[in-house]
Amino acid sequence: MKLYYSPGACSLSPHIVALEAGIPIALHQVDLATHKTAEGGDFYATNRKGYVPTLEMDDGAILTEGLAIVQYLGDQRPGSGLVPAAGTMARYRLQEWLTFIGTEIHKTFSILFNKANPEEAKKLAKERLASRFAVLDAHLAHSAYLLGEQFSAADAYAFTVVSWAHHFGIDLATWPHLKAYIERIGARPKVQEAMRAEGLSK
Repeated sequence: MKLYYSPGACSLSPHIVALEAGIPIALHQVDLATHKTAEGGDFYATNRKGYVPTLEMDDGAILTEGLAIVQYLGDQRPGSGLVPAAGTMARYRLQEWLTFIGTEIHKTFSILFNKANPEEAKKLAKERLASRFAVLDAHLAHSAYLLGEQFSAADAYAFTVVSWAHHFGIDLATWPHLKAYIERIGARPKVQEAMRAEGLSK
């Protein structure tokens, strides 16, 4: 399988899940400004949406959207515990957290990444993030990971997007349980491997 990614983007999440699950993938870097792959190809020819992550199967089928990709990858290795079995309450809890992270945190960060947005909009976005980080912090006061004691695909996604906070001067020390959680995930060997592969750490 091929994973199309951009360093540090939300595609880091399925990259981590694939490594944690022991699924071999070939990385293909995408320049999101030009929509060209590192090999010079037109990324729109692979994914007409033009953004990462994008997973290309061995038979050429394309799967887009990070929430779908991490669940697909986890389902390939059910024994990994990254994605609970379909139909279980644990699976719905996973989807609950994935949705919360995607709609309440990831999309709010998008406002900050857009340099064209006015400062007032960015101020409101930071306030919204603070309230959402407080939700995570309260949950993590009683739980090592989002689903309890088991690292899951939701944690890979949360680590990816919450880690963007430092780009915008947001100090996670305000939320000590969340800060410790991010540090705990960042210390995982497969997370470190993914970050090194994307040039995010040495």
